[in-house]
Amino acid sequence: MGLIAEVEPLIPALRRYARAMVRDRDLADDLVQDCLERVIGHWETRRRAEDTRQWVFAIAHNLIVNKLRQDARRGLHIDIADVDEGALVSPAAQEHRVRHGELMKALAALPEEQRSVILLVSVEDLSYAEAAKALDIPIGTVMSRLARGRERLQSALDGKVIPVPRSEGQPSLRRMK
Repeated sequence: MGLIAEVEPLIPALRRYARAMVRDRDLADDLVQDCLERVIGHWETRRRAEDTRQWVFAIAHNLIVNKLRQDARRGLHIDIADVDEGALVSPAAQEHRVRHGELMKALAALPEEQRSVILLVSVEDLSYAEAAKALDIPIGTVMSRLARGRERLQSALDGKVIPVPRSEGQPSLRRMK
């Protein structure tokens, strides 16, 4: 019996098997095509005593399993035409880095008492009472420093330069005549 006589009757069964395994008609047909190419290419090297049906299905099975493993590694493939444009749009990462750098620079420019309150309340998520206790200052002072610090921080991020007020105990220079 020849190649065509033995393999041609197996094609419908190969297609059913491949479709059941991959659940995609076009992909199943491609896998059957690949299987038939391998069968033709290796027809002379097969063991003669071997059952042709078993040999052909072993080739098909290995191709299908390899394809499923490959797809699992690569993830789900979605045609670009089927994707919503909103899902493809994301803000540029450079802008986030620049904004982060600006924020860190503006935060560093704050007076230490405002910076510490902002970091404790806004970053470390302490309550006003907890921040007051940690800094050993009244809760009203925490609230006022936080409000002034946030205002100064927002102004710095908006590009406005606000002079840092003189802290108590810091020497001031006066012009004398």
